[in-house]
Amino acid sequence: MSSADREAKAERIRHLLETEGDAVEANTLGFNRGRYESVAELEDYEALKTEARAIKEDAIERLPELIDEVRAAVEENGGTVYLADDAADANRYIREVASEKSADRVVKSKSMTSEELEVNEALERDGVDVVETDLGEWVLQVADDAPSHIVAPAIHKSREEIARLFNTQFDPEEPLETAEELTMFARERLGELIADADVGMTGANFITADSGSIMLVTSEGNARKSAVVPDTHVAVAGVEKIVPSVEDLAPFIELIGRSGTGQDITSYISLLTPPVDSPVVDFDDPDVAFADRDDDREFHLVLIDNGRTALREDEHLRETLYCIRCSACANTCANFQSVGGHAFGGETYTGGIATGWEAGVHGQDSAAEFNDLCTGCSRCVEACPVKIDIPWINTVVRDRINREGDDGRFEFLVEGLTPDEEPAGLDLQKRLFGNYETLAKLGSATAPLSNWTASVGPVRSLMERLVGIDGRRELPEFERRTLVDWFEARGPRVPAGDADREVVLYPDVYTNYVDVERGKAAVRVLESLGVHVRIPSVPGSGRAPLSQGMIETADEKASRVYAALAEHVDAGRDVVAIEPSDLAMFRSEYEKLLPEQSYERLRERSYDVLEYVYGLLENGADGTGLRTGDGGPEIAYHSHCQQRTLGLDRYTRAVLEELEYDVIESDVECCGMAGSFGYKREYYELSMDVGDRLAEQFTEPEARERLVVASGTSCEEQLGDLLARDAVHPVEVLDPQSRSRLE
Repeated sequence: MSSADREAKAERIRHLLETEGDAVEANTLGFNRGRYESVAELEDYEALKTEARAIKEDAIERLPELIDEVRAAVEENGGTVYLADDAADANRYIREVASEKSADRVVKSKSMTSEELEVNEALERDGVDVVETDLGEWVLQVADDAPSHIVAPAIHKSREEIARLFNTQFDPEEPLETAEELTMFARERLGELIADADVGMTGANFITADSGSIMLVTSEGNARKSAVVPDTHVAVAGVEKIVPSVEDLAPFIELIGRSGTGQDITSYISLLTPPVDSPVVDFDDPDVAFADRDDDREFHLVLIDNGRTALREDEHLRETLYCIRCSACANTCANFQSVGGHAFGGETYTGGIATGWEAGVHGQDSAAEFNDLCTGCSRCVEACPVKIDIPWINTVVRDRINREGDDGRFEFLVEGLTPDEEPAGLDLQKRLFGNYETLAKLGSATAPLSNWTASVGPVRSLMERLVGIDGRRELPEFERRTLVDWFEARGPRVPAGDADREVVLYPDVYTNYVDVERGKAAVRVLESLGVHVRIPSVPGSGRAPLSQGMIETADEKASRVYAALAEHVDAGRDVVAIEPSDLAMFRSEYEKLLPEQSYERLRERSYDVLEYVYGLLENGADGTGLRTGDGGPEIAYHSHCQQRTLGLDRYTRAVLEELEYDVIESDVECCGMAGSFGYKREYYELSMDVGDRLAEQFTEPEARERLVVASGTSCEEQLGDLLARDAVHPVEVLDPQSRSRLE
């Protein structure tokens, strides 16, 4: 990416932050809070997710036979099924249906699949009046705007904006102001348009193969009206929407509303087995009973492939087809919460899962526009009701985009920065950040000269222009003496023969070459609890290259890490990690990179350092040496996102509480730094906008004078920039020697 391209992307993000950011943030955060509250009421939440995933796995595995089963069921009911190869094929068929009916107007309920097809434009070219009947979609149609969210398409517009739009466009007798006034105006106008429509079009959240039934999940009643008021109903749906039976809908009914908008159940769940009788509708009296008419009804189910068969055959992207379009991955994503789908999205789809969809149905070029906005924090995996590994899908697509490459204008800067397995066309920015370990080795070997050189104005300007490292970021300073060197010279203070436990303290790249003090603190804390510590020379975990989509490089590093640690695991030693993102590699991402047995062995023996301290204290270790006697410094604490998704943040809280520290903890889930993401020129404003939510909490009167403590490297760096005061790792608070320095 050129300097001009980076600046254009940065300007686009700044514009969206200013014009849409507030509305997107308020709505997505609201949805996300609602999800937490709603799923907390489900005793069997995880079991429901497991069941839902199993149903989708089975359905996608048996998809060809289920398509045949749907066809037979719909045709037996008197309907028609058309299997469209692509968007053009689907639109041709839909246009033919409209033409045969001499349709002047088609009314549509909300459907992302119809957005994918661009069916509105196809019909309008034939002179058909196409009306969106979902309130959000209608607002966007009136405004000539595009959806920015899978579930709430107009999430980026405030009530005031919509009022101005309606008042300008429709010039009502009395200006519209309140949400109720706007909703009632839309209801009356859309009701009239539906009543006179010739064809109704809907999507389908699910289609049951056994009966040919379609389920519509909506927050408004206009989807039902669009399906049953006109005499002809066309439903468009991707083939992945098929599930085997009506009984299989049960877990999805429980999960889809809770996951997307935080509702225990959505306002309308409609189960239709078309063709259904047309009602006589009195729009002046919405409570009037529907009455059957004698008219013949037509139903057309248009099933869309449009790349889905290829997705099904792709072992890495197949899980995309498990998606139930709930938007949980968008609502829980910190970057999406700031800019919405107009930045974090492609031609049709938005949010975390959008990379898989866009790559599958529109191609990698569409996915490339926003793929780097996924930072791999993995919060979306926890939120997804069918447990899709969205970060892995995004990483795989990123790797494939890298392999398409750019023009390769820049050669690598130093020998060793371009392993043979890296894509030749990988741009210099990703090459640099993906090989941070090599850079750290060079920086440490030449410190302090390397640190001085990197701080010089002309050098920073060159770095910003060539590799997009934002000049406003303070760069890490490398230590000449690494943690491994320090420990080799010092040696362990608890002999192996006297220790109840032996651990390998994993020397992650940042701890080993930059923040050596937190590594020393971890050694002293573990030794104070009677642990024999070893720190072997072990390669970086592969987190850096994986984050840049350099899978082969990450795979190679994972193999080297396991080879270095295997002898210790064989000897019964535990592996303790200070940096949560590296522990997440051992416990999660290595499943994709190592043989199953190797992954399982390392996963079972690896621990977060505070998790390990907690376990030692719970099992009788003497923590006297960690206590201050006076409660120690007051703390403002933020846990790392991957520590949270691994469920390990509770151990840090528990240890601090056990040692009687006065702690205020943030409830903000992301600091916004996300490793290299916050350094990149094109994403600096977005990173800081996400971080502002955290800064607001830590600048409140009760927190502003406290010692700032954070569990991860990114969090420490971001908080340092946001608050203009240093943040430290919690293990440094526990270590008396480090604590005296901090105080």
